[in-house]
Amino acid sequence: MTDDALLARANARIPGGVNSPVRAFNAVGGAPFFVALARGAELIDTEGKHYVDYVQSWGASILGHADPLIVEAVQRAAADGTSFGAPTAHEVELAEAICDRVPSVEKVRLVSSGTEAAMTAVRVARGATGRTKILKFAGCYHGHLDSLLVAAGSGVATLGLPGSAGVTPGAVEDTVVVPYNDIPGVDAAFLEHDFAAVLVEPIAANMGLVPPTPGFLDYLRNRSTGMGTLLVFDEVITGFRVGVGGAQERFGITPDLSIFGKVVGGGLPLAAVGGAASIMDHLAPLGPVYQAGTLSGNPLATAAGLAALAQLDQTSYDELERKTAMLVGGLRNVFHDSKISVQVTQAATLSGLFFSTTPVTNYAEAQGADHDRYARFFHGMLDRGIYFAPSGYETSFVSLAHTDAIIEHTLELAAAVATTL
Repeated sequence: MTDDALLARANARIPGGVNSPVRAFNAVGGAPFFVALARGAELIDTEGKHYVDYVQSWGASILGHADPLIVEAVQRAAADGTSFGAPTAHEVELAEAICDRVPSVEKVRLVSSGTEAAMTAVRVARGATGRTKILKFAGCYHGHLDSLLVAAGSGVATLGLPGSAGVTPGAVEDTVVVPYNDIPGVDAAFLEHDFAAVLVEPIAANMGLVPPTPGFLDYLRNRSTGMGTLLVFDEVITGFRVGVGGAQERFGITPDLSIFGKVVGGGLPLAAVGGAASIMDHLAPLGPVYQAGTLSGNPLATAAGLAALAQLDQTSYDELERKTAMLVGGLRNVFHDSKISVQVTQAATLSGLFFSTTPVTNYAEAQGADHDRYARFFHGMLDRGIYFAPSGYETSFVSLAHTDAIIEHTLELAAAVATTL
């Protein structure tokens, strides 16, 4: 069946034809393709066209698609049953694996999505501190929790929305928003409010890729400690993607709570929230903060997560960072040679692309980039079989399955596209 035929069927039964808005290509124009299968660094659509994939399930497929060890682990788990609503050994093993890799995490609660993890972190922070207000940063995306959709990144940014219809004023009245990397703004917010938590992406990866400026995360840690506020790192993207212990290990910052997703589930629906036992023990059944999920700790997802983490060591991250630097350096040269003003950003194993004459350090500057030119670049690459994120507010992901030859081929095609921009 053709992509067009599938899209027509999807539009008839699924709002907008997609089950997550950014898949609709609204930000770049055109119609999405439908994936039939994926292997390693490659996607193949329903019409048989091959694409080199730099989306990689939005960062989840760090080993590449259909990694044999993950597939084998899921198949073994599925043969024993897909869901029990009762504890399993794999839940315990994955919790132990997370705690072993991230020193700030003494206990962890497994859930099924990053949104659930963010929701749980906010509820735990409020329950532990007895406070209600949350500080977040414009352009950071923490899932589609009502109170955190205000000035969010990712799909909200892609669609140009300030928040979401259906979110009541009361749902966001306890959310204070400050620009990312804005230390004076944070200081002013703390002078006005007592916060239960500061929620931040340690590397902002949902407004495009925007690294933290020097001292920003340290300031958040110190200010939060001084005010009795919990610092929550949203490592749904960065956790187990930028290093063994995530962004917090790379920056040497110890958050009070951490949120994980994507890589930790090996490509299956799984996420987690973790932190010090003294905070996590506020969760039921030990404490008064309620959280539950029928599919939390799903046996297939935990098996996939364990299989993924077992293959990731420091050598893996060094290699992934080298490959990312190869892509980033090559793109910078391509655009320099074509005399196109561009900011190709890199933070460890993550990369981003802004068509901007000046560096991007916050959401407002990301909005000021030339997103129309990004759309032209996106389609030029897609036409040549290279799939970058269908939005200038997203991040690119190299996987361990991307070879040097694949990246070199990508850069050759990018040079050709650059001449058309």
